[in-house]
Amino acid sequence: MRLILLGPPGAGKGTQAQRLVARYGIPQLSTGDMLRAAVKAGTPVGLKAKAVMDAGGLVSDDIVVGIINDRIEEADAKKGFILDGFPRTVAQAEALDRMLAQKGLKLDAVLELKVDEKALLARIENRARETVAAGGAVRADDNPEAFKVRLDAYRAQTAPVSAYYEGKGALKTVDGMAPIDDVTAALAKALG
Repeated sequence: MRLILLGPPGAGKGTQAQRLVARYGIPQLSTGDMLRAAVKAGTPVGLKAKAVMDAGGLVSDDIVVGIINDRIEEADAKKGFILDGFPRTVAQAEALDRMLAQKGLKLDAVLELKVDEKALLARIENRARETVAAGGAVRADDNPEAFKVRLDAYRAQTAPVSAYYEGKGALKTVDGMAPIDDVTAALAKALG
C-alpha cells in the first residue's frame, strides 16, 4: 500500500503514520531522514544533496524525488510506504507521480487530516506543556509564533496539493480533530 499523509502542522500525522506502519507493515518515509541517510551513505543522489546543502541551498525537487526513488527500491518498501512531509508542493506531487509511473506504480490513497486551525494552536501549546511535564525538551517550532509561520507556509505551499490529488480522485479526508483512536479507525475505513 502506497500512501501519502497530508495535513497541517500539529494535525497528528506523525501519530497516525506510526499506527499505519504498525497496521500495514510498511515504512514511514520522512524526506528529511532519507536525505540525511543518503548523504551519510554517499549515494550518487546523496552526494548531489550534500553539495547543495553544504553550499547553503535548498535541495531541489529532482534530488528529493531521486532519494525517494532509491528508498522505495529497498526491501522494506516493496509492499508499500507512507510518505509524510512530501509532497509539499504541486510540482513535487507531479514529479512523484511521474517517478512512480516510470516504475509502473501508483499511489493507493492520499489521506488528509482535516483540522480546525484555531484548535491546532491550542493542541500545539498543550503538546509543549505535556512534553515539559514529562521532562522532555520542547521542539523549537512548538511555540505559537513558529507554529503560525509553519501554518502560513502550509496554507501557501502544501494545501494546494490536496486539491491536486482531489482532482485525480485519490484524496480521502478524515476529521483530524476527533480523538486519536477515532482518527485511526476513520483512516482504516477510508483505506477499505
